Amino acid sequence: MKAIILASGEWSRLRPLTDTTPKPLIKILWKSIIEYNLEVLKDYVDECIIVVKYKSELFQNTLWEDFEWMKLSYHIQWDKPGTAAAIQDINLKGENNLIILYWDSIYPEKDIKNILTSGKFWCLVKQVNNPEVYGIFEEHDGKALRVVEKPQDYIGNLANMGWFYVSSDIISLCWQVKESQRWEYEITDAINNFIQENDFSLHRLTEDILDIWYAWNLLDANQILLGKLNQSEIQWTIEDNVQIHGNIILEEGAVIKSWTYIEWNCYFGKNTVIGPNAYVRGNTSLWEWWKIGFSVEVKNSYIWDNSKVPHLSYLWDSIVWNNVNLGGWFKVANLRHDGKNMRVMVKWKLIDTGKRKLWCIIGDNVKTAINTQVYPWRILETWSSTLPWESIQ
Repeated sequence: MKAIILASGEWSRLRPLTDTTPKPLIKILWKSIIEYNLEVLKDYVDECIIVVKYKSELFQNTLWEDFEWMKLSYHIQWDKPGTAAAIQDINLKGENNLIILYWDSIYPEKDIKNILTSGKFWCLVKQVNNPEVYGIFEEHDGKALRVVEKPQDYIGNLANMGWFYVSSDIISLCWQVKESQRWEYEITDAINNFIQENDFSLHRLTEDILDIWYAWNLLDANQILLGKLNQSEIQWTIEDNVQIHGNIILEEGAVIKSWTYIEWNCYFGKNTVIGPNAYVRGNTSLWEWWKIGFSVEVKNSYIWDNSKVPHLSYLWDSIVWNNVNLGGWFKVANLRHDGKNMRVMVKWKLIDTGKRKLWCIIGDNVKTAINTQVYPWRILETWSSTLPWESIQ
């Protein structure tokens, strides 16, 4: 059996992180989002076709041509927009049935494995409280009657979660799809046609998925997965007088220097250096070649490769991308004086993050001078820099 992963979007809601990294390749702990889904598929699928467009070369450079004996191939989506357009030109070479999935989220492995062996055509769904923002299935006795994108009138609360098991007829049905009101060719229109000709079951999630819609969702996913660590994995060096209160993963080449204090669960990637005399608080993940220097405090932060916080700085509730250097005495405020939730402008719309504490997103190749101060929830754009004593308001 074959699977198709739809991974061609730019996902501008995650800027500036996606300026340089396609969303499917963003890591949560030691694996990228797409690898979590490939892990589930590998025991059931002999080939996975990944539909790419935005920075397509990075997929092959990162994932290569196989994943634990499952063949990976790549299909480029050209200018025709939409999820139906993404698979129209795929040649399945006589395959009867296939799995199609979105790449946005990390799905619960138990639910997926249960339905992969069901033998019926199906879609994965979950109950939601705000059906007007989802694709919603109307159903009867567990069978789908139709799916409607963002319905204005109530037809149910079972939202499409983007895992479909269908026959190869879906390819020809995608050619029959017309442009939607969003000026795209959408696979849900092809699914509606498929439902008219086939029994199509709806499988409810028993566990929630990890949705990565906005940048701050990375902090949520990071916290959930770190919370599942029930023992430490120490592969390299911990110097004397280090205190660890929680479970950590310390990858090859990583060093925790003397007098460092670690609280709750954390992840330290290959060749990271922590300390001396650093304070790392829970739900922090550092990827490869990171350096946290003398008297630096880090809490609840998600930090990618090859960056440095050399000394005397505070980094809380933040996301830091690649090749960043934060000058000494870097400080960010993470709490509004009125105690209300942080609201962030995303694609010209003000979004309530649901969080009272957030610092900043720092894009690739940012350099800050000494004593940079940042107001709550600000974005330091890719390749930006600051002056000494500058305040980012």
